[in-house]
Amino acid sequence: MSHMFKRLWRSEFLGQAIRFGVVGVANTVVGLGIIYACLFLLRWSDPAANITGYTVGLIQSFALNRGWTFRSRVNIAPAFLRFLIVFGVSYSINLALVLGLRSAGIGPALAHAAGMPIYTILFFLLSRWLVFRSAAEPVVFAPAARPRGSAVFNLVATGSEHPTRKYRPGPARKTRRRRRGNGHPSKHR
Repeated sequence: MSHMFKRLWRSEFLGQAIRFGVVGVANTVVGLGIIYACLFLLRWSDPAANITGYTVGLIQSFALNRGWTFRSRVNIAPAFLRFLIVFGVSYSINLALVLGLRSAGIGPALAHAAGMPIYTILFFLLSRWLVFRSAAEPVVFAPAARPRGSAVFNLVATGSEHPTRKYRPGPARKTRRRRRGNGHPSKHR
């Protein structure tokens, strides 16, 4: 069991999840700070302050997640559009869950607390799979049902068929048959 936890701890997936969480905390601090500044210093209305805080938070989130969390080099404009769509999907599912729980008689604090992890997990996974993945990287949704040590398991767990190498897309390599000393492909005589 401890080997599995060590492997998970060292995995790229877990590192990205932790960095995503740190970015989320930073976005919350900055976004809430801007909302409070707009409300209490500038005397803006609630909707204007909220929209401003969330807009700055989303831009900061995109920049930090692209550059630090996922270390992605995808084109900014299309990736930002996908990021906004992923945010919209995640937020809509979160809101539907919160409203469903509220209509079932659950209090607001518990309903919002229940919606937040769903939003965070969904936003992370969709960002990882759809926003910050380069076109050359394979989309992997779940670990394959293969034994540990197989090429498929290693590809899912580490991004490489070899467990200690990172996946780096490149040109396809042609395999050549080994030739014997007479210049002809090897033949069994």
